[in-house]
This record gives sequence, structure tokens and C-alpha cells, in this order.
Amino acid sequence: MRKLACIVLTALVVALAGCVTINVYFPEAAAQKAADQFIGTVLDSSGQKAPPAPDKNAAPAHDNPPAAQHPSAMLLDLLVPAAQAADVPNLRVQTPAVQAIHERMRTRFQNALQALLDSGAVGFTRDGLVAVRDAAKVPLSERAQANAAVADENRDRAALYREIASANNHPEWEAQIRATFAETWIEHARPGWYYQGVSGAWQRK
Repeated sequence: MRKLACIVLTALVVALAGCVTINVYFPEAAAQKAADQFIGTVLDSSGQKAPPAPDKNAAPAHDNPPAAQHPSAMLLDLLVPAAQAADVPNLRVQTPAVQAIHERMRTRFQNALQALLDSGAVGFTRDGLVAVRDAAKVPLSERAQANAAVADENRDRAALYREIASANNHPEWEAQIRATFAETWIEHARPGWYYQGVSGAWQRK
């Protein structure tokens, strides 16, 4: 009788696992934290590099091992929490491509973009890029260089959003990652810098 009960319980567990719908939602909080760290170190004039992200996949240590469980109960614990955990995925950000983009953007900010932002010639757009707002604030002899810096910056920003989405095997997240970074660039804007509001109009921070 006990053997029959175990068989029935195991069958129910397998059926339950098959009915669990695994929904992978965009990890907004993790994306916000990643954007905060990335942008903060790009705009840091001290030249600080982005620190390596902690290994979020590392299993937490347990001082007290769990008590022995019935095999069927252990199977249930393995299946259901695993499906629930998929609802809140980690966000992988530290890749060689992202690091290379970070270094280029940090160097470009120090060498060209910071002065353009300080003068008001360039501002942050509402879609996570930069744009020339007032070309008259750039001497004529330097405008070609300024336009090249803006184009290079936008190329790297687009690559950054795409790379983070691809690194997490969710290319469909690119638009959400871009939106999160767009808000964070504006949050990190210094007093006097320009940015686009929701309507697209330029505002000064």
C-alpha cells in the first residue's frame, strides 16, 4: 500500500511540474542596478573602472543541512522552486564586449563628450543616446570632431544595449534595457547638462 502511495504521489508531482508555467520576466531591478554602476563609472572623472560584478549564480552557503526528506517531497522541492526562480532571472552584464564598450565610452567622455555636455552643445536623448543640441556652441573648426564623437558614442550605446540583451539570451529585452539606461543617463546628468524630456523638448538640469 505504501509503495502504491509513493507511485501515485510521484505521478502527481510530475503532473504538477508539467503544469507549471515558467514566465521569464525582464529583471528591471537588476537592470537598474547594472545601469547605475555602468553609467556611474563612465561619468566618473576620476577614471575609476567598473568593478567586476559579483557571481550571482553562486549558491548560498547553508550552515545547517536540511533534514532528510521523502524522495517524492525532494522531487517536488526541486521542480517547483526551480520554476518559480525563473520568474526573477539574473542579469549578466560583465562580458568582454561590454567591458570594451565601457572603456571606449569612458575615454571618449574624458576626451571629448564631457566638454560638449558642459557647454550645452550636446545632450542626452530620451532614447538612451546623445545628440547635438546646439552646434553653434562648438567652434566651426571642431564641429566635425564633435559630430564624430557623437556618432561613435551612439554606435557604442546601441551596441551596449544589444550586447546585454544577447548575453542574457533574451534579445527581446533590448528595448527595455535601452529604456532603463536612458532614464539612468538622465538621472546621472550633472547640473547644467541638457536632456530630452518625455515630450522630446530639451531641458536643462
